[in-house]
Amino acid sequence: QVQLVESGGGSVQAGGSLRLSCAASGRTFSTYTMAWFRQAPGKEREFVAHIRRIGTTVYADSVKGRFTISRDNAKNTVYLQMNSLKPEDTAAYYCAADTGFGRAPREYHYWGQGTQVTVSS
Repeated sequence: QVQLVESGGGSVQAGGSLRLSCAASGRTFSTYTMAWFRQAPGKEREFVAHIRRIGTTVYADSVKGRFTISRDNAKNTVYLQMNSLKPEDTAAYYCAADTGFGRAPREYHYWGQGTQVTVSS
């Protein structure tokens, strides 16, 4: 069982930065692929990035070069550094965990409650 708690969301102007954190419970954090998804109102939940237990990262094309995912296994925490934010990045951001390494929401068993990111123009 893994419990995930996101933090760090907020409101920022276009071009600004935010850093999201996701703290995980459990002793097996280092074995999980950790991912970030986002969901805007009226849209489906979409993949943002993931980081495998060995540190390999994958990003959605829409955030590549602007967002950076990282993990600290000693702190059971995964981060999402978001730079050069755009209004279209506005969404609820969710942390997810599983033992696989896919991009589809259905491939992730554990989810956080989400944190809102709002980017104004």
